[in-house]
Amino acid sequence: MGKQKAILPAAAMEKLLKKVGAERVSAGAKAKMQEVLEEIAEEIGAKAVRLAKHAGRKTVKSSDIREATK
Repeated sequence: MGKQKAILPAAAMEKLLKKVGAERVSAGAKAKMQEVLEEIAEEIGAKAVRLAKHAGRKTVKSSDIREATK
């Protein structure tokens, strides 16, 4: 199984890490942050979709996302 192309931009990972105090960010750190955050986002997204479907909706709402993170 090949590696999927990242959805989140590497520049955003660097920005995030610098925002929390990193002076410099390696390419490996950016790639790992992308991988981890996308995995977490997919889990939250899947839960949110299930919640919306359970409520009889096709549209995922912010409340579904909020509930999925609990």
